[in-house]
Amino acid sequence: MKHTRATQQRHRRRRLIGMRLGIPVAVAAAAGLTYGTAFGMFGEEAQPRASAASGSASGSAPAWAADVADGFASVNALGQNGTYGGRGGKTVTVKTLADLEKYATAPDPYVIVVAATITMNPKGKEIKVASDKTILGSGTSGQIVGGGFFLGQGVHNVIIRNLTIRDSYAGTWNDKEHDFDAVQMDGAHHVWIDHNDLRHMADGLIDSRKDTTYLTVSWNKLSDNNKTFGIGWTENTTADITIHHNWFRETEQRNPSTDNVAHAHLYNNYLQDVAGTDINSSYGNYSRGKTKMVLENSYFEGLNNPVTKDSTASVVQRGNVFAGTSGRNESGGTAFDPKSFYAYTLDKAADVPAKLKAGAGPRATVGVTSTKAAAASTLTVAKDGSGQYKTVQAAVNAVPANNPSRVTIAIKPGTYRETVKIPANKPHVTLQGTGGSRKDTVIVYDNAAGTPKPDGSGTYGTSGSATVAAEADDFQARNLTISNDFNEQANQNIAGHQAVALRTAADKAFLDTVIVEGDQDTLLLDTASKATLGRAYIRNSYIIGNTDFIFGRATAVVDRSVITLKKRWDGSSQGYVTAPSTAPDRKGFLITRTTVNGDVSARSFYLGRNWHAGGDATLDPQTTVRDSSLSAAIRPTPWTDMGGFSWKDDRFAEYKNTGAGAGPAGADRPHLTDTQATTQETADWLGDWTPKP
Repeated sequence: MKHTRATQQRHRRRRLIGMRLGIPVAVAAAAGLTYGTAFGMFGEEAQPRASAASGSASGSAPAWAADVADGFASVNALGQNGTYGGRGGKTVTVKTLADLEKYATAPDPYVIVVAATITMNPKGKEIKVASDKTILGSGTSGQIVGGGFFLGQGVHNVIIRNLTIRDSYAGTWNDKEHDFDAVQMDGAHHVWIDHNDLRHMADGLIDSRKDTTYLTVSWNKLSDNNKTFGIGWTENTTADITIHHNWFRETEQRNPSTDNVAHAHLYNNYLQDVAGTDINSSYGNYSRGKTKMVLENSYFEGLNNPVTKDSTASVVQRGNVFAGTSGRNESGGTAFDPKSFYAYTLDKAADVPAKLKAGAGPRATVGVTSTKAAAASTLTVAKDGSGQYKTVQAAVNAVPANNPSRVTIAIKPGTYRETVKIPANKPHVTLQGTGGSRKDTVIVYDNAAGTPKPDGSGTYGTSGSATVAAEADDFQARNLTISNDFNEQANQNIAGHQAVALRTAADKAFLDTVIVEGDQDTLLLDTASKATLGRAYIRNSYIIGNTDFIFGRATAVVDRSVITLKKRWDGSSQGYVTAPSTAPDRKGFLITRTTVNGDVSARSFYLGRNWHAGGDATLDPQTTVRDSSLSAAIRPTPWTDMGGFSWKDDRFAEYKNTGAGAGPAGADRPHLTDTQATTQETADWLGDWTPKP
């Protein structure tokens, strides 16, 4: 087989997906899995393990310590698997120039936390950073004044984050004499420059030179400068660069200037020229030489010549907003598909100014390592009173509103009969069972849709019946069971037997090594609103039910798990695994490398039906089941209609499933082609989110 560059990149992307999610490459590449027990390859009692990608960081390490690059800096190439900086080496805090230079130039990996304002001596000094380093500011206190950093030929795996680098300006606006940069790279690779405030330097804020590649520049504030961000300085066309979510404010030129770059992906940047100031933009994004540029969903405000190209370069524009701009705004030529290299999710261009004004530049919570802060990051729950709280909800209530970093609620073994709600203003919460098995810690209740509320205000409804409701972003659950044990047989007198065990209604919900158990409507994967993205990733877990028991409008992946079918309350075998209600511009449910089984009759369960919630004809429900083992319980025609809508008008498909319940492609059993399957993988569902502990 001849391997073109596109083929090589596709293979490289699949390896990257495995590395990001902590999956051994051999497993990630397997078309099918052999399950030796009813509980799958990981076993009923299996505990969550840190992936190889988590280095030496312990569970108590701050969340920022495990952050890794996205974009081209995340791609495996040149012998380097993504960009993770000094993770795995020692963490040191520096407050002097001597210490900063000592550790930045050392041959060993280091995480270097800058906790003071450090002035370069002499002015314009650029510390020669060695490979395998993370240099980041402690909150907003890490500042480098009068100089910056230099990454020479072959230097790789470097993260520069959360710093303010400023004021090497030597008095001449178009300075030809002083090459004083904030960050200069000559022939480096795998570099991530993220959440910095870069301003008022004698020369460039960022210079990416001499074929520097696998570079990602993200969430920085670049301001008050002339020659802002230059890329190139050779005639080779080999560099791969991602530039996203950066705020260019009052910068005259090179925003960036992109010369001879093989793949330049620019998206969700905000370029702002404020009227009535002394600094006037000469041009914005510039593609020159043989550069191939993809420019997406960026916002240009008040700029002269916002997008320019020369005759040898390409610019493909999509979804950009131009407000009060003038002069050249050019596009043309052919470029590339960034998703063939890595996954990402675009913000709406109209939202970019507000997002970057709020989020670009250093953050107060990154680089903070105080023991006091670490101690407050774990709350303990024990029924017997040996923890800080006796109920899970009491611990949730103790989490401060708008908490900036992860709080783990460590729950000792026991059965906690209660409902739990994590409200939207309490993100980054983990429910962590501390027993030897996920069965040791159980949160359970028995509300159903038709259960009357105690205050007489009606019934709970389906979504209100949830035992655990996670309405906050970045929710995680590990090593526990979440159950709804509503007794249908004993409650035939009430209408509405839907009884949710877990409802997620936010973005970035991560369920790892859990059991979610119920009957009808067990797992509701929802979003905060119809217009809001809500992603969920479930791995190494068990989902148990019988009717529409994985349902909702979220974008969700069930990976390397076991879906267990159970009989209904009257002993009959009939049901539906999924009931997606996906918006037309979103992805629905992806079930991959998973076993579907259970003690039910053969050919009695559908893989899914199309839920047009509220009779909404604009919805486009989606379920894909791929690379999974299907028992004989699955019907030969595994999809069916719901609510008067034909499933054939929506998105249902299989790919390379095995087992007695698998079957050949046909009019009533659509299969993806090999080409279609390359666009329906985990990374396509999760976008720019890499779930990690």
